[in-house]
Amino acid sequence: MTGMRTALRALATVAAATALLATAGVSPAPAQARPGSAVADARSEPKAPDGFVALRSMDPTIIQEMRYTTAHTFLGERVDGYRQPVCILTRPAARALRLAQQRLLRQGYSLKVYDCYRPQRAVDHFVRWAKDLGDRSMKGEFYPLVDKGRLFEDGYIAEKSGHSRGSTVDLTLVRLPAAPTRPYRPGERLTPCFAPKGERFPDNSVDMGTGYDCFDTLSHTDDPRIQGVQRANRQFLKRTLTEVGFGNLPEEWWHFTHRPELFPDTYFDFPVDRRSVGRL
Repeated sequence: MTGMRTALRALATVAAATALLATAGVSPAPAQARPGSAVADARSEPKAPDGFVALRSMDPTIIQEMRYTTAHTFLGERVDGYRQPVCILTRPAARALRLAQQRLLRQGYSLKVYDCYRPQRAVDHFVRWAKDLGDRSMKGEFYPLVDKGRLFEDGYIAEKSGHSRGSTVDLTLVRLPAAPTRPYRPGERLTPCFAPKGERFPDNSVDMGTGYDCFDTLSHTDDPRIQGVQRANRQFLKRTLTEVGFGNLPEEWWHFTHRPELFPDTYFDFPVDRRSVGRL
């Protein structure tokens, strides 16, 4: 009987350990991974260096709507390298967002991130898409007035992105309490990203005058055509983030970079995956 109790305790210990790993989003490693298997491929992927963290580990209250893990993108599909909807940033950038969030919560607002660290393979995906002039499936929403053949010339697409250095984030403000944004349904009717808020794709963000990733000059942070509440919302977001060390890209109201950058000259290519910033 004593031996049976010992065996049961051992099984319970193994089960508890497995459950803990599953809760953490990690599977126990097999004795040996076959070359070419999914596990082996995951292990062979580059990992984030010291200095990167998952934003949720720093501040779980910041809303995350990681668009590039979904089909609701200007490409019309999930972006290469985005395996899990997790925001990864350099530690200084994440720490600064936590400080901004603490200030916003006291005023009844929350930050919401759309994109954080972006692997180089995702940028390469953007470039391939931009060169395929026949693919205009999402033009009606994201770039209704822009000739796709001018995306490089007009600066909407580039072969390198500051996001790949880990200190740049795309984000907005949400008034609390916030209802979740409904999922995008592939094939649904598209509405221009600069249409009135009640007409364009629903987003629980405050009204910023355009939707996220809107390829239009109306997305310029200080475009003079954006007035009233929309302008006030943009300035509130910009002011809040500037106070904690972020600089805004003038062409995109949602785009901010924390400075000084931890990795100012390095473009990383590890996947957006919890395992990139932790153990397998």
